[in-house]
Amino acid sequence: MQRPPIAPSDVASGVPFTAATAPGCVVPAFYNHSVHAAPDLTADHGLSATPGTADGEPDLVAADMAEVDAVIRLRLTSDVALVNQIANYIINAGGKRIRPRLVLLFSRALGFKGPERFTLAAIVEFIHTATLLHDDVVDESSLRRGRDTANALFGNSASVLVGDFLYSRAFQMMVSLERMRVLDVLADATNVIAEGEVLQLMNMHDPDLAVGDYLRVIRFKTAKLFEASARLGAVLADASTAMEEDCATYGRSLGTAFQLIDDLLDYEGDTAALGKNVGDDLREGKPTLPLLIAMERSAGAERDLIRHAIIHGEVERLREIVQIVRRTGAIDATREAARMEAEKARNALASLPDSVEQRALLDLTIRSVDRSS
Repeated sequence: MQRPPIAPSDVASGVPFTAATAPGCVVPAFYNHSVHAAPDLTADHGLSATPGTADGEPDLVAADMAEVDAVIRLRLTSDVALVNQIANYIINAGGKRIRPRLVLLFSRALGFKGPERFTLAAIVEFIHTATLLHDDVVDESSLRRGRDTANALFGNSASVLVGDFLYSRAFQMMVSLERMRVLDVLADATNVIAEGEVLQLMNMHDPDLAVGDYLRVIRFKTAKLFEASARLGAVLADASTAMEEDCATYGRSLGTAFQLIDDLLDYEGDTAALGKNVGDDLREGKPTLPLLIAMERSAGAERDLIRHAIIHGEVERLREIVQIVRRTGAIDATREAARMEAEKARNALASLPDSVEQRALLDLTIRSVDRSS
């Protein structure tokens, strides 16, 4: 059954899509035949879109991240050798560590500087790492962050079980904080993330997926842990409910922007820069936004080519599909959608006190969109 085209008037108005229940889920005003100019996120803030150039940001969290790494090394140990081997392999693979940074930056921005923030940042990283181990098994991925995935090296069963170990270790650490609100936030987040994984599985190989349903998966699977990380900074600081919600809005919007760019880079980047195989999303049958927009804006043989590739997970004609995605403006439209989410994140910071932490968070909204890996 063909997916009916979305009326431009509905799209432009940003009407909430009925298929989703996640907070903030709306069909954004990019899903039509014109590509709008992207907002200038650097305006009036003296910020640069170049990574690492925000005033003091790299040094701002470097010492805190060293403390987080120390907690990770301490709590990662197990009497089971294979657990240590796989957990260390995936943790030491690097990564942007954005989620623990959100815990650190928001807690400091709101005046909390206790050592609990290091434990909580490590907890968030453990949960994220567990999701990566499980994701790679489900997606049958072979490359992540420029290295073989854990499942490619150690097998699916071991990867899933070590992911379970990281989840359970994270909850052990949560209990040690003796903060019921922390448990509440992270228990909810892990449950929603699991639902997002199942939703994505249900959406595989479906070229008729609605944009709203695609965004729902992002809100659940990716943005939820960003949201929880930002919210937890406010929880540690005993901030007001309103402030906590503003922090959560920032995290949710930033996480959505981040995933939109990830999906875009599968058709714009290269394997060396991305650290994963270009075309993996198509190979797995994932109907991501660049493909949905390209199908909406194309017709005939080109539209059929994309539909067939999604249904069968074929990448033999990936080069042609990438050309269609670019020619229809789907790359630019997806990046604009990410910019719109980054703008929401920036607006949510208005209630935070002016500080170097707030400026670092503002810069993060720029870097989440203007990146190539």
